Amino acid sequence: MSQHGEQDDAMLREELGDFGFSDKDIDVYLALLSLGEATTSAISEEADVSQQAVYTITDRLEDRGLVRVNDHASPKTVRAVPPEESMAALSSRIDSITPALKDRFTDTKPKTPELKMVKSHETAIRRLRDAISKAQKEIIVAIPEDVYPEIETELRTAADRDVLIFLLVQDVDDVEGARKRFRGVADAVRCWSENILFMFATDTQSTNPSVHQSALVGDALLVSGTHDLGDGVAVSEKHLAGSIHGMFFSAYWPAGTDVFVTDPDPLPKTYDWFRQAVFQAVLHSKAGTDLWADVETTDGETISGKVSRIHQALVKPSTNEYTLQTSLYLETSDGEVSIGGDNAILEDYEATSVTLRTN
Repeated sequence: MSQHGEQDDAMLREELGDFGFSDKDIDVYLALLSLGEATTSAISEEADVSQQAVYTITDRLEDRGLVRVNDHASPKTVRAVPPEESMAALSSRIDSITPALKDRFTDTKPKTPELKMVKSHETAIRRLRDAISKAQKEIIVAIPEDVYPEIETELRTAADRDVLIFLLVQDVDDVEGARKRFRGVADAVRCWSENILFMFATDTQSTNPSVHQSALVGDALLVSGTHDLGDGVAVSEKHLAGSIHGMFFSAYWPAGTDVFVTDPDPLPKTYDWFRQAVFQAVLHSKAGTDLWADVETTDGETISGKVSRIHQALVKPSTNEYTLQTSLYLETSDGEVSIGGDNAILEDYEATSVTLRTN
């Protein structure tokens, strides 16, 4: 079987598993799709499942409308229902019960985070595209270079809607070529000659319950190599996704070589995503801007002052004093104060928005 065929098979197995099929159910069904119509002994041989198990499984598949069992034949045969027919019937059944399910559904915040193994290239890329498309504030991505064309459109669209994007591209030897290729697709792009991981996370520090937080970490082979040599874990809970975000910036982002950093935004501009405010403050500071900030805090205060210090590891050179520190310091009439983002612990104030200006 070709690598493409193997990846298709892995994707089919994963999707059928999501519909409640056991591994043996899948073995029998895929075997029967290949055979079209066959005796139970032939199905048993093709699927490497006992003939007794085939009897039970084909009965279940018939109940789902996927096969037809010909009991009148001698020997008994089983025929696969054409997929366009069986899938249409399944879709119709789902549509018919959806209104009743909606009537019973109570919309609550999930109490249990998603933690799901991902084993196919198609599923991993689909999750990545979906996460980029839904991101409202921030995207971090680490991908092998050959995966980039599969998400370029989604990244550019996210950049157009002012989402903060950090892109780490792996397995890159031509850094100068990379400077041209990746210009403008993210706020900051770094390249790395290694090729060891696939990772993404979106909106990991948002406190807005309507914001979809998503993350996945896995082996680079999940998206760039033979499908069965790599896998990953997808998560959707804030603190788990935040851990992936932290791993990205503490372990991998520092190892990359800068190939693109966007220009500073025109000022004044207000940011309700604190890391974006810090990122832009660094760019303006490097450009020699005499920078001021007006900060709205979670206590309802407005704190204004000249930006005196910026502690961060988003842009080189890093100026943080401890891992993942992202802080602004302002000179105010009451002295120097520190500002942090969501759930700030070490800083004096927690910001809900930051307006950067030139006085």
